[in-house]
Amino acid sequence: MSNKIDAIINDVIRAEGGYVNDPNDRGGETHWGITIAVARANGWAGPMRDLPRAFAERIYRKRYIDDPGFAGIVPLSEAIAFEVIDTGVNMGQPTAARLLQRTLNVMNRRGRDWADITTDGAVGPGTLAALKRALAVRGQRIVMLTLNCLQGARYVEIAEGRVANEDFFNGWIDKRVAL
Repeated sequence: MSNKIDAIINDVIRAEGGYVNDPNDRGGETHWGITIAVARANGWAGPMRDLPRAFAERIYRKRYIDDPGFAGIVPLSEAIAFEVIDTGVNMGQPTAARLLQRTLNVMNRRGRDWADITTDGAVGPGTLAALKRALAVRGQRIVMLTLNCLQGARYVEIAEGRVANEDFFNGWIDKRVAL
């Protein structure tokens, strides 16, 4: 599974790009998609331009994959794992988890196919069991489509909520909402 997670991290970094310091980005300086605040919280004290990719990869694995429980999605569906991890990087891990949980709850036909799960923003055994059942009953395609619908709607809300975010909207939709 480690190679699959490494591939997901590589794809996320490809979407994020290298060093950026956009004055309209509330995250401030970023490198490899890691904000300065996250880098500092994880022990990086140097200039953001010099943040080693390997350091960023360790942050991704711990903060954006292992800690929120997203690693458990990888054996069920690499595509869904990438979608949730990438969304977690861009919108926050609890938001990504809630989007998945909401998706699973609306797909279950009012609990006839699997029980509703708590929409708590944490991926644990209940979420993973519901995802496994959803994949067996509905398939990966409909899970992905629903996740993308919710993600796209969230980007619209973010851009509507802060006009400066309109600068990022087209890139979010183009690079982040995979079809």
